[in-house]
Amino acid sequence: MKRAIRLGVNVDHVATVRQARGVDYPDPLEGALAAERGGAGGITVHLREDRRHIQDDDVLRIRARIATKLNLEMAATETMVAFACKVRPADVCVVPEKREELTTEGGLAVAGRERVLAPLIAKLRDAGINVSLFIEPDEREIDAAARVGATVVELHTGAYANARGDVAVASELAVLRRGAAHAESCGLIVNGGHGLTLANVAPIAALAEMEELNIGHSIVARALFVGMEAATREMLEACRRARETGPAW
Repeated sequence: MKRAIRLGVNVDHVATVRQARGVDYPDPLEGALAAERGGAGGITVHLREDRRHIQDDDVLRIRARIATKLNLEMAATETMVAFACKVRPADVCVVPEKREELTTEGGLAVAGRERVLAPLIAKLRDAGINVSLFIEPDEREIDAAARVGATVVELHTGAYANARGDVAVASELAVLRRGAAHAESCGLIVNGGHGLTLANVAPIAALAEMEELNIGHSIVARALFVGMEAATREMLEACRRARETGPAW
């Protein structure tokens, strides 16, 4: 029997719409609860240093109200580690962060930064939090993630999502396939995310090693027309169909 895949829904961009007007709506908590009704297996939020969308109070309210699990995306800083240890989400995904970027650009550099990252990861794990690192599907980075004590890697799917033309798409998919297999061989749980849509998610969801896909922007965008619950359900069904059908290579 094929392993089921879990969908984590990122509700950051519900908050983006709210922050654009400086009002108290739409509420990302409402988006999170609707996503759960649509079958989401978890809710993801990225608490950025500049608080451009998700706010501290959003994290606290979502943590208290959702029935599934909270995945907190955050930068590798002592301040964020302290906040995470206070809130105690089920998962923390450590991501790279730059103030000027529109969205997360590429994976976290782990190799060469082990001495910085290992103590932060240890603090999170000591608080009972599963720690994931958002990295490129590169063997050197995967090996480094295992060395610093991560339990999960979330492979950056952005290069695949942005590839154009059959050859480029196949090449990026092959990189992800090799990365997922290598991560699993290292004893790491394998997740994926970034830039995934209904149009391109199937080959990633079909990768047998993938436990969870974290998707936000495309679901929130689709929700403008069909609602959050329906948009979540559509994406989850696309992932499930792909997992049942299997890879097309």
